Amino acid sequence: MCLFLADEFEAHTSNVSCLALGKGSGRLLATGGEDCRVNIWAINKANCVMSLTGHKNPVECVQINTSEEQVVTGSQSGSIRVWDLEAAKILRTLMGHKANITSLGFHPFGDFIASSSMDTNIKLWDVRRKGYVFRCKGHTQAVRSLAFSPDGKWLASASDDCTIKLWDLTQGKTITEFKSHTAAVNIVQFHPNEYLLASGSSDRTIKLWDLEKFTMIGSLEGNTSPVRCVLFSPDGSCLYSGATDSLRVYGWEPDRCFDTVSVGWGNVSDLSICSQQLISVSHQLSTVSSYVVDLKKVKKTGGSVIQGIIQDNQPLTDPKDPKGAALRRSYERPTTTCSAQRVKQSSDSDRRSPEGERRSPSEDEGDEKVSSAEIHNAEDYKEIFQPKNAISRTPPKMSEPFPAPPEDGVHLFILRCCLCLSSSQSSYNNRPGALSDEEALSQIRKGHDTMCVMLSSRHKNLETVRSVWAREDIKKALDTAVSMNDLAIVVDLLNIINLQPSLWKLDLCTTILPQIDKLLQSKYESYMQTGCTSLKLIMKHFWILISDTLKATPSVGVDITREERHQKCRTCCKQLKNLSNVVKNKAAQVGRHGSAFKELQLLMGPLDDLL
Repeated sequence: MCLFLADEFEAHTSNVSCLALGKGSGRLLATGGEDCRVNIWAINKANCVMSLTGHKNPVECVQINTSEEQVVTGSQSGSIRVWDLEAAKILRTLMGHKANITSLGFHPFGDFIASSSMDTNIKLWDVRRKGYVFRCKGHTQAVRSLAFSPDGKWLASASDDCTIKLWDLTQGKTITEFKSHTAAVNIVQFHPNEYLLASGSSDRTIKLWDLEKFTMIGSLEGNTSPVRCVLFSPDGSCLYSGATDSLRVYGWEPDRCFDTVSVGWGNVSDLSICSQQLISVSHQLSTVSSYVVDLKKVKKTGGSVIQGIIQDNQPLTDPKDPKGAALRRSYERPTTTCSAQRVKQSSDSDRRSPEGERRSPSEDEGDEKVSSAEIHNAEDYKEIFQPKNAISRTPPKMSEPFPAPPEDGVHLFILRCCLCLSSSQSSYNNRPGALSDEEALSQIRKGHDTMCVMLSSRHKNLETVRSVWAREDIKKALDTAVSMNDLAIVVDLLNIINLQPSLWKLDLCTTILPQIDKLLQSKYESYMQTGCTSLKLIMKHFWILISDTLKATPSVGVDITREERHQKCRTCCKQLKNLSNVVKNKAAQVGRHGSAFKELQLLMGPLDDLL
């Protein structure tokens, strides 16, 4: 499987907090930011198409409906806004939650929206009436994901309390609860045809649930970081999984991984399919990145059974138990749009949000008046949001938003650099005396060759570090990485062990802390982020040990082990004191990095008490 970076751009003037791709065409992208704005993008266009304003607090959640005609947004204050993209105006403001909105979803047929919040409540709203139909209560912690079943009768919810609940919308009650995850559940999605539900969790697994028998029929493992998003293929034959550091393609019954690719995309937020391309989007600070996979090159047969003996690329034999391979019941979709009677509703008085949970109609209307949609690019707007009676509202189905990735699967990092060089050259071409196309390509090739040499050297060094780790231990491997005088190697290794706190020992801290000093003062943002992550981990897991050891009364007699531990703690404390000064200086800066260092400054506060 070949994945490449298709685009990278500044999406907001402050940090991006949420993303959503349109599932109809795979070409529409909505982003929400701490600047209280919602920006709409065409996935293959360079400029923002439209900005939606009106929220008075950072936008925490965004979702696009199936037809890509509406967007719903939720803010930090608990307010929800529904926008008509074709008319470029706000449709409704909904008030009722008391805390951050954490998830939103459009009903597949009717004028209903589901919302969840840090207040643990789930609400189903009738957009036409400004009130919620009913409230679902039962989760004990924040709800992170909501999904409607394809027939619109059920709602699934995933929560930080490690559970998934299934709600019957026609009866207004809980059907069942699934409890097999051991950490927060970040995402749920229904199979497009069968009675099957997938859930992805911070425990690094994906569970598959049979919705006829209400049992778990699969546990897809292999991820080394939290699962952030999942997507069934349109025909339901496989499941795409986006974790913090990888993209995987899974099958089930038996559980197996068809294909995988490592990618450091961090906050990957959504997946969508357009023709024969899988589009994925992630965000980091104020930047949004889009990635593309050519599905024609993705393996969907063979694969390795996750707990079994079948190896990669071997054909799967027929299951011994034919019952296990039987198709499940399929959803019955209505032939007409959903009416209000399909969903259980309360009386008019109950439908209104309880007193204190929403404002008066006049206040809502006032909010809607100050909300606006600013069209930045009229041509793109007309192309994407044509009237419904236009001949073709969306591009032809077979067209793809990005060119096919290169045949040789060029390394993602090389492509990123080539794209940057190409972009810079494009700007330069507008100036007098610009380079010809051949000269520009020659310069790009030079950059490409240089990058290949650099990556080849880096790969060789990483192989050396890996062999030391396999032969001895992580401490020796880290010492080897440090001795190479290449911070990139140290960063690569730290990015692995930061995900596995169990590998950390006090010995490791004495080696890592001097490297963190270099990382925090690096000009590269990714180096600073890795350094911050490592420093947070050390403070959270080792500061109490360091502090207690240094405060302890000296023991009588000679205790070599204790003396060695005391010396290591003294060394770590001295290094942490130096880092504390660096963090204080960085925290005083104005800009996107300041908040990260302010958080570190608070975490390192106890250092002042000891020193």
